[in-house]
Amino acid sequence: MGDQDRSFAALLSLAAADQAPKRKEAQTAAGQRACDPAGEVRVTGVAEETAAADRATVTVSVDCVKDSVAEVTSSVSRRLDYVLQTLRQHGVKDEDVSVRRHLCRDYMFRMDTQTVVDFSDFEVMEKVICVLLEKLDSSVYVTAPKFYHSAECTSKLRCKAFSSAVENAKQKVTEVSRLLGETVGHPLLVSEEETRESMSSEEDGDTSVQVPHRPVATISSRVSVSFALPNQTRKRF
Repeated sequence: MGDQDRSFAALLSLAAADQAPKRKEAQTAAGQRACDPAGEVRVTGVAEETAAADRATVTVSVDCVKDSVAEVTSSVSRRLDYVLQTLRQHGVKDEDVSVRRHLCRDYMFRMDTQTVVDFSDFEVMEKVICVLLEKLDSSVYVTAPKFYHSAECTSKLRCKAFSSAVENAKQKVTEVSRLLGETVGHPLLVSEEETRESMSSEEDGDTSVQVPHRPVATISSRVSVSFALPNQTRKRF
């Protein structure tokens, strides 16, 4: 290290030493305020909540190759009508079903259709899949369910994690009250410091109708809660 570098390091050390008493004084003042019966006490609460996927989509594919447009349309329409009828009989709403059609010509006419179904009842989903495979056999292709979390499910999970974190803070402040020898008052401020979300991986395998692993969402929340100490409680409330 050169002379200039050593001089710079020395200046930094002197500055740090000069600031140390000030930091100590600030920490002491903060500690006195936290223990002041007329002030407040702040605690941190943490919680983690999990939930399995509540929705799933399944795609039912029907295709056919014929010599004419009329023939290919008639063949596909019969099977497509059966698919839609089966869904209605099992209580699946129209807004949860979308149908895509594609017609092309090479040396013959080919029509492909895909019926995408969004399920919230997994028992109904399994029954529908069984019926379609039993009745239509190889003339229909059904993909494995793709599970996901709806916006409503995610929102409820966030609220649950937040509420659990607040409850955790309340439990902690009970212990703080015992240590302080004081009865802590009502919460003055609740703030969420951090929220984390993660999702487990869905198992591979999109060629089988066997129900795959349902991914699980995990949401953790950390909150800060300030409680009034007795004197301040009486003044405010």
